[in-house]
Amino acid sequence: MATCPECDAEIEVDEFDVDKGDQLSCPECGSSLEVVTVSPLELDLAPENDEDEEDDLDEDDLEDDDEADEGDDDEEEEEKEDEDWEE
Repeated sequence: MATCPECDAEIEVDEFDVDKGDQLSCPECGSSLEVVTVSPLELDLAPENDEDEEDDLDEDDLEDDDEADEGDDDEEEEEKEDEDWEE
């Protein structure tokens, strides 16, 4: 038996079914919890998932890079057209 650090609800968890670092959800308040120790079983609020934010940043960076690349392509095409025109 463990206690939710957010709402103090008793959470029935078998310490043999979980490992340190496992994530659970409190059935009372819905908080994301992490197993801190197995014996005795202790739960703490799970850290917020920063990976999602990093993924969002990576996607934004890729979009910015694509836009920059498109601008480079336009300049190269203009230079080629100028060269063709001069010939």
